[in-house]
Amino acid sequence: MAATTEEQVERVRAFVAAIPPGRVATYGDIAHAAGLSSARTVGWIMRTDSADLPWHRVLGASGRPAAHLATRQLRLLAEEGVPITDGRVDLRTARLQLDG
Repeated sequence: MAATTEEQVERVRAFVAAIPPGRVATYGDIAHAAGLSSARTVGWIMRTDSADLPWHRVLGASGRPAAHLATRQLRLLAEEGVPITDGRVDLRTARLQLDG
């Protein structure tokens, strides 16, 4: 696997920063928009370089947050008015269309 470049990291950060309150994107959405081949790369970037970003607006393709983040992430999203049912974000309603 090729090393992730600083330019790729900055593209991911820019897409995450652009997600407005009340909207979400998936790791795959961001990977596609940023020209990355894997949503896992976005996950890695988010784990290592997202403290100053609205990280809670990024979810897996199922609309469910990771178990270790679920309580906090769902609370933050609910505060923004994101529709949540049974611990899952309604992606049809809340998903932001990202343009790469």
